[in-house]
Amino acid sequence: MKIMSIRHRFTVLLATCIMLAFAAAAAAASAETMELRLAHYAAIDSPADQAAQEFARLVEERTDGRIVITLFPNGQLGGVEANARDLARGALDLALLTPGSLAGLDPLLDIHYLPFIATDYEQVDAIFYNPDGVIQKTIRETLAKHDIETLGLYELEFRAVTNSRHPIETPDDLEGLKLRVPSSAAIKGFFEAAGAQTVVMPFPELFTALQQGTVDGQDNGAALTYESQLFETQEYMTTLKHVYAFGTFNASAKLWSELSEEDKQIMLETAQEVGERQIQKNREINDQYLAKLAQAGLEITHPNEQALAAFFEIGQQVWDELTPVYGEARINALREEVARARSN
Repeated sequence: MKIMSIRHRFTVLLATCIMLAFAAAAAAASAETMELRLAHYAAIDSPADQAAQEFARLVEERTDGRIVITLFPNGQLGGVEANARDLARGALDLALLTPGSLAGLDPLLDIHYLPFIATDYEQVDAIFYNPDGVIQKTIRETLAKHDIETLGLYELEFRAVTNSRHPIETPDDLEGLKLRVPSSAAIKGFFEAAGAQTVVMPFPELFTALQQGTVDGQDNGAALTYESQLFETQEYMTTLKHVYAFGTFNASAKLWSELSEEDKQIMLETAQEVGERQIQKNREINDQYLAKLAQAGLEITHPNEQALAAFFEIGQQVWDELTPVYGEARINALREEVARARSN
């Protein structure tokens, strides 16, 4: 009996030790798993959302599950500026931002929305995707001052103008139109100089505002207009290309300080890789979005050279007016970059 009792106690003790070991291992694994939230403004399965999905999947794979990212698309956690402010105070881990919509956070973040910086993709690549250029350095350094790390870039599109009232062929056609614009002094100034009324509002509120007639139109490009179903409230689109828009993969400085060097490198490389693929894919499908909008019933106008020259002249006035905001040295350097890109 004593022998059986000793054996029984030993068996119970061994089983207890094994269970404790498994529990400790599970707790350690749980403690090592970092669960992060990534918020963005774009519609589910839009090009930007697909990039976010790929980023989350690859980061989880490449960290062997140490980092798990949950997505909150379509403005579920607020608009772009709300997401940026949450990043800045460490209340949000990751986000896809559109810096031009963050002038309320810092006026310098609006610089790349100056009208007609680039008019084709060759110029875009030379100016916007040059890591040593004025735009990238300004955006990265300014976001960093607000405790937001920039991991990589992705493409939005050349912006267009849509409205529910009439075709826009010349600047005169903007007179009296009420347009929603982001919190961008450059875009706001451009449309107001052409005679439009502007209303600044967060993107998640835009569809309802168009639907209810609070505003007549807006100035996003073909992909965002289609994927966010804005076209359902609009009749006309003009491919003005007044602004080229890109976005950024971002992390809070708080999160960044908690990551190992290995995981930081994984995130940086993944954001760059995903961004490059997204840019290429985005350009391949842009014309498809225009075709879809036309099929949906939008009347699409492509301004002629004379009209574009008139729009361009208005854009240059905005550059001059905003030079004190962005700094004369910075604007002069950007003008030089633009001149070089156009001469090539």
